[in-house]
Amino acid sequence: MKRKAAQDSRSNNDLSQKAAGLLQRVRVVLINTTHPGNIGAAARAMKVMGMHNLHMVTPMLFPHAEATALASGADDILQHATVHASLESALTGCGLVLGTSARLRSLAMPQLDARAAAQKAFAEAERHDVALLFGRERYGLTNDEMQRCHALVNIPADPGYSSLNLGQAVQILAYELRIAAIANAGYSLDALDWEPVDGNQMELFYVHLEQTLKDIRFLNPAQPRKLMMRLRRLFNRARPDQNEMNILRGILAATQTAREMRDSLPDEPADG
Repeated sequence: MKRKAAQDSRSNNDLSQKAAGLLQRVRVVLINTTHPGNIGAAARAMKVMGMHNLHMVTPMLFPHAEATALASGADDILQHATVHASLESALTGCGLVLGTSARLRSLAMPQLDARAAAQKAFAEAERHDVALLFGRERYGLTNDEMQRCHALVNIPADPGYSSLNLGQAVQILAYELRIAAIANAGYSLDALDWEPVDGNQMELFYVHLEQTLKDIRFLNPAQPRKLMMRLRRLFNRARPDQNEMNILRGILAATQTAREMRDSLPDEPADG
């Protein structure tokens, strides 16, 4: 009986080659991390759960001896980590972006708890790379960074003391991802049957959309942010594929052309 229990335990915790590969398509993206020890702790948290894809955006101190010390055997994660000069670079190729946040926003965004987020991330990793964003130790993600996300991830904690260390937050999400991988869990209610464009194409679209709305005088250039935030939320929910994006960009281009043609017409003479 003991031998069978041990065998069952091993089978429950061993990942298939496919599941292990899907975990590597989930990027942990640390943004502007201040303390190098937190980078090391995040690397350790990832490695014990079978994750290796660490990306950093402008870390304050890296490489650093304290990061290596806190990694405690996960040095290889640090050695192969990718450091980016911008978030745009870190998100290249990612069809799903989930951002961790403990704060409620004035403009509501889709929110998932850690378990649902991990299930969604693992389910979509078969189709495209997925990014989990972790913000700065002091104040997390900025509003602009959150607008790059398709949903926010909230780790429910005691409201009286809800502050999680960065490494702890990474550990919770990494654990939930491994549980999803072991169970081969899907997210059938939100399974995709299309391939959404990545975050960089979405950003180019938002720039084009904002400029077009200014050109046709629909958007007040003095106060563009609220409307653009709502439009980002709308299109982030829709997650258009390449054909749909081509249509949207074509509509914007045609709108701008029509506006230019109208502006170039001579003024009609006033009635006598």
